[in-house]
Amino acid sequence: MMNLREDQRLRLFSTCPPSNASSPDDYRRLVADVAKWSERCGCEGILVYSDNSLVDAWLASQIIIENTTRLAPLVAIQPVYMHPYTIAKLIATIGFLHGRHIYLNMVAGGFKNDLEALNDSTPHDQRYARLIEYTTIILSLLRTAGAISYTGEFYKVDKLKMTPPLPDALVPGVFVSGSSEAGVAAARALGATAVKYPKPAAEEAAPGESGDWGMRVGIIARPDAREAWRIARSRFPEDRKGQLTHQLAMKVSDSVWHQQLSQIPGEAPESPYWLVPFQNYKTMCPYLVGSYEVVADEIARYVALGYRSFILDIPPTLEDLQHTTAAFARALEPVAQ
Repeated sequence: MMNLREDQRLRLFSTCPPSNASSPDDYRRLVADVAKWSERCGCEGILVYSDNSLVDAWLASQIIIENTTRLAPLVAIQPVYMHPYTIAKLIATIGFLHGRHIYLNMVAGGFKNDLEALNDSTPHDQRYARLIEYTTIILSLLRTAGAISYTGEFYKVDKLKMTPPLPDALVPGVFVSGSSEAGVAAARALGATAVKYPKPAAEEAAPGESGDWGMRVGIIARPDAREAWRIARSRFPEDRKGQLTHQLAMKVSDSVWHQQLSQIPGEAPESPYWLVPFQNYKTMCPYLVGSYEVVADEIARYVALGYRSFILDIPPTLEDLQHTTAAFARALEPVAQ
């Protein structure tokens, strides 16, 4: 099988499990296991969530770094949690201590109750304007040997310098949600990867803006389609309580991607695209389910549209992630011919 990490046509990221479903010992062990599986299967990195209900994403990333040799944490960054200098200092420190590369998943929103608890009433589009300033300061500190000064609407720093300096090769890549016009504008301003929650490939338009594009999607692929669907329905059974929770979340969320996905049918005949886990509040992304061939064909269509980064859902086992990467490898085969 081809090495997906060495193939420059796309990047795969897995996702770190959440801390609110495990004991401390089990959580540390599970994070280490998922990180090792991800590295073994050729993933570039691993998304580490951040919200009020989870452990600190930076300390979780430390577990990942200690248990791998090259896997890059994709750390979710919420501006209301920390000053941009603190984020830059953490990145520079990881570079100094470990010589490791990371990515930043810059989060403009989050759960409405989380933001209210932090007294952040900033409107949706203004949060992206703030995110541009916030990220600009972080990257300027990491890219500049000397002191920087910056004056914006939300942040101001004067003759601020980062020590220890970060090697140029370790300056982080940046991801921003690309589901709204404000998010796309922020990604463009920052030179970041814009991440979407995709529609079915037949309905998904090619990104209208230049730049790097990615998507968040789960995969359940097997050699036999019937086995893939059996696993999918067993792993994500319909749940009335989950459906009610999803409906409640819809009412209080101002996330554009959440609203967009909620308008799409849960499943359609002969299609690998599956939203039942999302609709039952079991996961926060669409799924592709089916045989290697069917899932690979759907992935290849997304790649042909211009998507190059894929952030996968949490892998339940090493075997499951191996099946997923097998489908991605197959998706790239026609391109290589």
